Amino acid sequence: MIVASLARRSIHSSRPRPLATLSSTYAASSSLFSSTRRPFGTSAPTMFALTPFRGAPGAVQPKTFSRQGELHRLPIPQLNDTFERYLTTLEPLLRQAEEFGELDAGKTAAEELDKRRAWAREALKPGSLVNRLQQRLIDVDRTTPNNWLDDRFWLQKAYHEWRVPLLVNSNWWLMCRADPDTPAAALEQPGAQAEKSGTRMPAAKADVALGANSWQAYEHGLRRATWLIHRMLEFKRRLDTQDIVPDASRAGAFCMHQYTRVFGVTRIPAIPHDWNTASVHPAKSKHITVICRNNFYHVDVLAEDGTGLPLEDIERALYEIVADARKADGPAVGVLTSDGRDEWARAREHLLTSPTNAASMRSIEDSLFNVSLDSDVLTLPSDHAGAPHSATPDSVDAHARNTSGAGRGGHNRWFDKAMSLVVEPNGRAGLMGEHSPCDALIPSIVIDFCLGVPSPKPHEAFPSVPQTAEKGSGKGVKWSKLAWELDAQTEANIASASEAARKIAAGSDIGMLWYDEYGAEWIKKVGKQSPDAYLQLVLQVAFANVKGRQSPTYETASTRLYRHGRTDVIRSFSKEAYEFVKGLRDGLSTKELYPLLSKATQAHNAQTRSSSMGKGIDRHLTGLRLVYDSQEDGPVPESEEKHVDSWKGAQLLFNDPLLAQSQTWKLSTSGLSAGDRFAGTGFGAGYPDGYGINYLAGNNLLKFGIESKHPDQGGESGPNPTKTLATAIVDALRVMREICEKEAPAVAEAEAKKAGKL
Repeated sequence: MIVASLARRSIHSSRPRPLATLSSTYAASSSLFSSTRRPFGTSAPTMFALTPFRGAPGAVQPKTFSRQGELHRLPIPQLNDTFERYLTTLEPLLRQAEEFGELDAGKTAAEELDKRRAWAREALKPGSLVNRLQQRLIDVDRTTPNNWLDDRFWLQKAYHEWRVPLLVNSNWWLMCRADPDTPAAALEQPGAQAEKSGTRMPAAKADVALGANSWQAYEHGLRRATWLIHRMLEFKRRLDTQDIVPDASRAGAFCMHQYTRVFGVTRIPAIPHDWNTASVHPAKSKHITVICRNNFYHVDVLAEDGTGLPLEDIERALYEIVADARKADGPAVGVLTSDGRDEWARAREHLLTSPTNAASMRSIEDSLFNVSLDSDVLTLPSDHAGAPHSATPDSVDAHARNTSGAGRGGHNRWFDKAMSLVVEPNGRAGLMGEHSPCDALIPSIVIDFCLGVPSPKPHEAFPSVPQTAEKGSGKGVKWSKLAWELDAQTEANIASASEAARKIAAGSDIGMLWYDEYGAEWIKKVGKQSPDAYLQLVLQVAFANVKGRQSPTYETASTRLYRHGRTDVIRSFSKEAYEFVKGLRDGLSTKELYPLLSKATQAHNAQTRSSSMGKGIDRHLTGLRLVYDSQEDGPVPESEEKHVDSWKGAQLLFNDPLLAQSQTWKLSTSGLSAGDRFAGTGFGAGYPDGYGINYLAGNNLLKFGIESKHPDQGGESGPNPTKTLATAIVDALRVMREICEKEAPAVAEAEAKKAGKL
């Protein structure tokens, strides 16, 4: 989701000042030339895949990739458009700095913005450095097969050069709602691991994956794991046969390329940057990897012709694997994947010197996907901070921590895999994934399909499905335990990675907020606002209430209207968002606030359309940086003396500290879908004193997954930063509801009269 400066320039932070409040008051289910940071999550208003074909009667359903030829290339925006849009996003930063007395003495926001406009005019003169960089980008576009950004730069610069651990920092997670027939007693199972598996796991405590061997009600977990494996394989079959209707919206067809990057794809650590395994579609592997108590198993799930093996036999294999794993923990090789990428690359090379380890590694890396069977149900400690809204289920925070891998201290996982199912003994399940092969929207569509048909109850017969082997014969599924040969060096690497993972887990405050007082339907029908823009404004209000000021904010815009498109940035901290939040802070009336709210949401909608249609500014600025050559472009050549001013204008603009500040996304956000079948989603904060927020805008239920850092890990929001922000979100939702309820009907009536409808 994010490409931004690595230079973490500090922003003056005043004491949090509460915004003016209007009321006090488990549901039914940097510079341009600096390095880049990695992206998070993705955004989309609805689920797209596997919708019923709505063509003309008798028409043939279009194949999954049949509309790829209609897609245009991702455009390279015009320089003047990008610069104008960029300068517009600086206005709220400068106005806020002026309000807080942070500009140089005698300076105003308007003067500072005019100064940068003058730099831009110089930078855009003919023959300038910027124009040369733009021409280089055009040449990149002419020499790449599909997409100038994706083909040449994206994976390496946005992901693979980022060397921090994938655990929490980069991988996304998504939690599944329980099957409707799962007993409540099984879902809310207390356990003896409460102190080990607390929301805040001290680094000194034992690894929660080790020694845990509590399998109460595990027939629910193994039944659900079997069913989810089957449904994922069914999705793969439909993908391989192109039996999935191409995603599309009113704007046109969406690129389906990312669907080819979910099965059988693994990130390979290397120095100086990682790689993904080759794109082979359809994926050729016939097996999955099952992980249980740090033991790894190769499990065949497809016959040679690609059809599924009997579900009874897959389930029997999982029972046999659990019986084997209950004997002892494995050597925790998987925790190495949670370490820094350089450390993991070196440890992996050392492992590969053993043919036995090399064979095990290849089995894992080539498998279709992973299934982590956890050996107990992660619970919350007695001092858990709790949720600020009663609609939030008691166990959902533990569910989020477990799915992310933080609740297991990085154990019983393989973080490099594109998709990993995570299933606890009681059937509580989720999906965790490595972000570089595809944006999280695509795997979320896969798992949404999986959840579309509930799992049969334990001991009930599975429904009839296409298969080759005789049903229940016991001969259809072969499994084998992967072996490891560990020496002192590898054991030391595992110990070091375990310690690093424990520290990441201890520093991460992962939590969920469910809010059921209203949802997307009310926002549209009563508030008369776009739900996504409205929720972005809620986050602006909440963040300002906690931090005392607004921050540059990242929201994902999908660019899948273009061939191999991924994402661009919606800069949610707009001039209009600043004016609305300032109006709240200044105590304006609801009558004054509602027009400001509407202007802010309309501006956000316009920016969303622009960024999704290839006119975003941040990917363009990144491309200009990536074709800049410090040796070639640093000093001004003698023959270019007449262009000294235009060179200087570009350097002033691109090395302006305000550019780095505008890309310091303390608030990193993404909206995924309505998510009715999901308990929540999440990804990590981009900065120690920031927040990572993924939200699901259901018609009547809003869900926010929030990750932040504890104070001793760089956080600045008190002992429970996630709950602090969640509480502020609840307050903001209520304040904005009151504004809309008081003013939207009168505005709607006036507009109807003006249009002659009343």
